[in-house]
Amino acid sequence: MILFTNHVSSEVHHMSKLDDAELRRLAHTVLVREAAGLTNLADTVEPSVVRVARAVVETTGKVITTGSGTSGIMAERLAHLLSVCGAPALYLPAMDALHGGMGAIGTTDLVLAVSKTGRSTELTQLVTRLVDRGVHVIAVTEDAGSPFGNAATEVAELPATAADSDPGNMIAMTSTLAVGAWGDAVSVVAMALSGHTMHDVVNSHPAGGVGTREDVMSDTDKPVVGL
Repeated sequence: MILFTNHVSSEVHHMSKLDDAELRRLAHTVLVREAAGLTNLADTVEPSVVRVARAVVETTGKVITTGSGTSGIMAERLAHLLSVCGAPALYLPAMDALHGGMGAIGTTDLVLAVSKTGRSTELTQLVTRLVDRGVHVIAVTEDAGSPFGNAATEVAELPATAADSDPGNMIAMTSTLAVGAWGDAVSVVAMALSGHTMHDVVNSHPAGGVGTREDVMSDTDKPVVGL
């Protein structure tokens, strides 16, 4: 038998009073706020995008992304996306790194560390230790003056997310999309710099719909990004 607490029962009862029209308005509000959050990136983050993309392409070692919580999920996504886009990268969770995983990171590597607020204790500790060991760390955060930002070699600062765009100014939603879009831009610019081709993409992505794109396999010299 499953028992519900009074709090949960009360919440369910309250939600049952919302009709579909009210719920649609709520959904619309979320979408408008998140779209605005992405729009705020334009004409703001382009310099950091180019700077980080150049650093990624010019790195002679590995590109490592790291983070905790939702920021960690976005860091993992960024590592995958960079790899698909011709810039090999790996994700290392901050806590795993602090439990010995940082031994895999050398002074020729580039670390992209992600934290919205810059107040993740474990991530700040990791970045501090990596920089002390001579590793180049770029902090991706909305607060360049945070302990995390101050510990890094350099900072890629994102615009502050409006308080009502992340519910309770705590649950990462719009801020997650923002750092994801920033990473998308970095990946595309990196492809433009490296000349990553359509053939390269399909060759390293044989599964799924991408792997069926036989129509581009002969375009060995056609870059994915044309300027």
